[in-house]
Amino acid sequence: MSDEHIHQSFETRAIHAGNTADPLTGAVVPPIYQVSTYKQDGVGGLRGGYEYSRSANPTRTALEENLAALEGGRRGLAFASGLAAEDCLLRTLLAPGAHVVIPNDAYGGTFRLFAKVVQRWGVDFSVADTSDVDAVRGAVNDRTKVIWVETPSNPLLGITDIAAVAAVARSAGAKLVVDNTFASPYLQQPLSLGADVVVHSLTKYMGGHSDVVGGALVTADEALGEELAYHQNAMGAVAGPFDSWIVLRGIKTLAVRMDRHSENAGKIVEMLTQHPKVTQVLYPGLPEHPGHEIAAKQMKAFGGMISFRVEGGEEAAVEVCNRAKLFTLGESLGGVESLIEHPGRMTHASVAGSALEVPADLVRLSVGIENVDDLLADLRQALG
Repeated sequence: MSDEHIHQSFETRAIHAGNTADPLTGAVVPPIYQVSTYKQDGVGGLRGGYEYSRSANPTRTALEENLAALEGGRRGLAFASGLAAEDCLLRTLLAPGAHVVIPNDAYGGTFRLFAKVVQRWGVDFSVADTSDVDAVRGAVNDRTKVIWVETPSNPLLGITDIAAVAAVARSAGAKLVVDNTFASPYLQQPLSLGADVVVHSLTKYMGGHSDVVGGALVTADEALGEELAYHQNAMGAVAGPFDSWIVLRGIKTLAVRMDRHSENAGKIVEMLTQHPKVTQVLYPGLPEHPGHEIAAKQMKAFGGMISFRVEGGEEAAVEVCNRAKLFTLGESLGGVESLIEHPGRMTHASVAGSALEVPADLVRLSVGIENVDDLLADLRQALG
């Protein structure tokens, strides 16, 4: 993050960091530099350091500067997807023989990356309940290079004490990686709590409109950022200029959207906790949630993601998803429109039969910014 933005509020940084007016025309929105290569002023005479858009592109640079400012980091990097960002991070930090601690409640794609790709490369992993600091400590060994955390987690909305796990990572000589997708940097700042790297699926709240796929890494350390940038260029799964521009546009309204997502979710949780066909509501804003106090300490609000379990098991949960009308049945999350899904058959099908398998009667909601009364009415009719 540049010194120019260090003392500005989040909302101001979201709109201005990286968004410098175009020097040629004065356009207040950075242009989409839809270009692959750049004219050089003599051999090696690069203008602004740009030579080829895999290595750097001005629109992507604007997004990367914005991401670093929002997370309070030293370096931001934008990728073609969240999993592309994770892949680059793991291949930068790990080598055959290394060990990673991963959460027992993680995004299915992340688990698939570890279990089906990284493990074949000779990297081992252990699964731990990261909400239990002692469990994390017990899973660490002398080969552990990374402790991976999602908080809130996907899809069970578990909460991890970032500062406490950061202390475990430091004592083990490992890096703490926090997937901040569910919270967004508006609600949670993992680097300020001791994390080394923040991961985002930019597809979700950062883009915010279900119209782009992207991923990001933000580092607390400049040297690690440079190392990751080298691998980003060497591996090549970079965010394109148009996708970068779309995410930048979405980020400008991140704060106001997250306020509305959180407000709507709170009202829906209140209804669900009183519904006779709902057996359990998973939401860190509930006082009875085991991670409530930690979430209240490290988050500005509790976000727009809710999971709940229903009477009647798997088929009943599937039927709730199928009956919803205003809540769109679909994967992903974090858009302005509300989504509903059955994790066991959809986003988390890849963890079936593993230690990360999710309950069959679970329904996950991504609460949008529509009128909350309309959302409540739709859920009531879906529940029957």
